[in-house]
Amino acid sequence: MTIIEESSAPTATAEGPTHGRRLKTVGGWAVVAALVLGGVFVATQVGVQMPDQRGALDPESVGDSGTKALAQMLEDQGIEVEVHRSRADARAALDDDATLVMANPFALSDDAVTQLLEPAERVVFLSSSTHLLAMLDLGTNATPDSAPVSAECDVPEFANIGSIRPDRLFTPSEGVVACFGDDDAAAVLVDEGDGTTRTVVEGARLFSNAYLADDGNAALGLALLGQSERVVWYVPSFDDSDIEGEMPDSLGSLTPGWVTPAIVLLMLSGVAAALWRGQRFGPLVAETLPVTVRASETMHGRARLTAKAGDAAHAAEALRDGSLRRLARQLGLAERARPEEVADAAADRLRIPRGSLHELLAGLLPEDDAGLIVFARGLSDLEAAVDDSTHELWGRE
Repeated sequence: MTIIEESSAPTATAEGPTHGRRLKTVGGWAVVAALVLGGVFVATQVGVQMPDQRGALDPESVGDSGTKALAQMLEDQGIEVEVHRSRADARAALDDDATLVMANPFALSDDAVTQLLEPAERVVFLSSSTHLLAMLDLGTNATPDSAPVSAECDVPEFANIGSIRPDRLFTPSEGVVACFGDDDAAAVLVDEGDGTTRTVVEGARLFSNAYLADDGNAALGLALLGQSERVVWYVPSFDDSDIEGEMPDSLGSLTPGWVTPAIVLLMLSGVAAALWRGQRFGPLVAETLPVTVRASETMHGRARLTAKAGDAAHAAEALRDGSLRRLARQLGLAERARPEEVADAAADRLRIPRGSLHELLAGLLPEDDAGLIVFARGLSDLEAAVDDSTHELWGRE
């Protein structure tokens, strides 16, 4: 006969496992809090140590789109390069021995551009807009062509440059000399009327740090900017804009007095709900998931298809859609707000006339790569300006 002895081991009660789960939950929240605090600390340190990220055609930028290499090359040739981010300082620095250099002055009014150019005897625009070409009566946009071109003009400083591959071509106005192309489409326009030499070229690719060593790009940069003893390099930005607008009211002045306590109460309720729902009822159940594709792989695949098809308009639409959603969040609008609403809100935030941004955010899309580059640069500059103004607004509050 088999004798079964009753075990004298204590039986586990429900209290022990429940207490252990609570300890695990508290420990998990402590780990999450430590990770969040650590991430904030690391982000702060990285933000402090990262160098200043400047825009395209900036002579102090060492990024691929900057022109630090061109500025250094000029200084190696004994030419003094002065970088100014204020149009008043740039105008005061001009004299007979200086060349005024700038990208498209998108943030200045026509009067401000005229005043800036007035004392300069030699001006070089490293990029341009259709409006600027019309204002200075230099020409119009032409159909782009990536084929290499040589000077083919009587300008002496271009004699030994060789060939370049321009991203943008212009049709010159009457009396304007067309170089690196023909009278129908040229990469460089030179106007020597009224005793002032004004030159226009699309240098976003030609003179950037990444492509300066290609073809005759470096030689062209020296020929354009190295004809005087000094170079006064003006960098336009929204911070130096002369277009005044009415400053929008602060958020606190636009809302009733009960809104702030209600927001605080909702935030506390959200924290309480997160703590409540954070209590899991049991261990997670592992499931076999379908095959997933990383979002980055999808994005790069679509980008390669767009680039292969040469569909600049589709790429511009994707860029503008992303900018509109980010700007809407920055401006406190609905994520799917209409482009006109985002443009008006951004204009109010930047204190510029309403309607000034409609062409960028709601106008026609570029049809070529050159227009896409200018379009993308405008969106990037606008987002940076709105972000800076948001930080300034919250700082004042």
